Amino acid sequence: MAFGGLEKKQTAAPMAEINMTPLIDVMLVLLVIFIITAPLFTHAIRLDLPKVAAAPARQTPLTISLSIDAAGKLYWNGNIITLQQMRARFVEAGKQAQADQPEIQLSAERSTRYEVIAQVMGAAQQAGLERIGFVTDPPPPGAKP
Repeated sequence: MAFGGLEKKQTAAPMAEINMTPLIDVMLVLLVIFIITAPLFTHAIRLDLPKVAAAPARQTPLTISLSIDAAGKLYWNGNIITLQQMRARFVEAGKQAQADQPEIQLSAERSTRYEVIAQVMGAAQQAGLERIGFVTDPPPPGAKP
């Protein structure tokens, strides 16, 4: 180590350098740890979402019920619509004042492709609608939460 010699000289000044070797060692160890663990974060995990017991959402005049079946068909308050019609209705609803904007209650079948759900959410965002709620099924009777 470079702490100086054993001899005491009159002209000897204290050493003012920082020893970089331990710092470099720690940095290289952290680098190796991150290189090893980084690929673990990129793998997707398949999730089977649970049924949730939640209070039913209140229906107000400013609530839009939007349903998506397994085939990707859209239903606006029970009536079938196309993706273009839904976008036009979102734009129309987005023109309202911020306090009067409707809440979109989105319910989708378990086997619905995520791409369709993402398109619906993207269309709502582009139209300026911010209030989106996801509807879940209640748990079966007698099931523990």
